[in-house]
Amino acid sequence: MAGEDLVELKFRLADGTDIGPSKYSPATTVASLKEKILAQWPKDKEICPKTTQDVKLINGGKILENNSTLADCTLLVGELPGGVITMHVVLRLPLSDKNSGNPLHICI
Repeated sequence: MAGEDLVELKFRLADGTDIGPSKYSPATTVASLKEKILAQWPKDKEICPKTTQDVKLINGGKILENNSTLADCTLLVGELPGGVITMHVVLRLPLSDKNSGNPLHICI
């Protein structure tokens, strides 16, 4: 595959920091992107996702489905040739157990 066929993405976290940019094939699924986000999650963050189910990706104001590909998702935003697409990362973490008093997932 030629380099110009790749899609360049960065992932914006809630605190404004970014993961990436990196280049991906248009056939890459949202589920695969979430796995890469988990693997590259900054270790210095207080709250971190444990599974891909904790991560939601938003592009063009829409929450992306796990089985969608980048080819499906990038059509939502008018991309500039050679530009970097920013996808926003939202964490959907389980609430703490009221009985145990355990906090949300804390990165160690």
